[in-house]
Amino acid sequence: MSQQTAPPEAAPSRGTGPGPSRRGILFGAIAGVVIAIAVALYFAFFSGGSSTDPSAIAQGEVPAGDLPFSNTYTEVVGAPADPDPTGTTDGLVVHPIRETPVRDAPDGRPIANMETTQFGDTWLPVIAEQPGWVQVLLPSKPSKTTGWIRGDDVERATTPYVIKVHLGAKKLELVQDGKVVNNWSVGIGTSETPTPTGRTFLLGAFSNPNETYSPVFLPLGVHSPTLDSFGGGPGTVAIHAWPDASSFGNAVSNGCIRVPGDALQKLAKVPLGTLVIIDEE
Repeated sequence: MSQQTAPPEAAPSRGTGPGPSRRGILFGAIAGVVIAIAVALYFAFFSGGSSTDPSAIAQGEVPAGDLPFSNTYTEVVGAPADPDPTGTTDGLVVHPIRETPVRDAPDGRPIANMETTQFGDTWLPVIAEQPGWVQVLLPSKPSKTTGWIRGDDVERATTPYVIKVHLGAKKLELVQDGKVVNNWSVGIGTSETPTPTGRTFLLGAFSNPNETYSPVFLPLGVHSPTLDSFGGGPGTVAIHAWPDASSFGNAVSNGCIRVPGDALQKLAKVPLGTLVIIDEE
């Protein structure tokens, strides 16, 4: 599979129709230098997948050092499903301060490794805690899966935001401290290539000089339910701008969420790890 900075959805010319540094940048705008770093990381990062036999992982026969990384290009065997795919959280997000195993339960079987950087620093939403452990949403396939990471291996922060995407209304809401502060009409996936529902999160931000229709792409921690790949990527769903306003309010994309330029400017300032809840409303 190619490793490039192309967004998950192909550009209009092809006829078609997801990061902050530590706590300070987490609460600020995504600076240009971070995006530039993310572009370089996009090339280098996804070599982190493993060729380990998935059946061996499922049987618990693989040492933690031989496990795949949990990223947008990999599949993690045995990852628990999200127990509450429409639920909100208290905004807690965590950043691994070292490469750390992801387990299927507290003190459970290791199923993957989590790196400190993906599109910039890795920030993951916490959906549950037990003493010494945090349960996070994972960016890998299958979509809407989770894993447990040791609390001592992460840095904590909070985000006041939640992004809500209503597929029926074709609207995106930016919620801050429980209140809707902005909303926009958006383009969503077609019936053949739908935008997946459930909760996910802002995985990163990157720019692509080869694609001019969106200055920044915001990949989410979820994948297309019908396409294994598109645009040179692994079917990762993203939020991005679109130059043709006729897309907004319509089901026209390969699964990505197309937003107006002013929406992208505001969403690019939202901390990584922030929940994105996609429903049928």
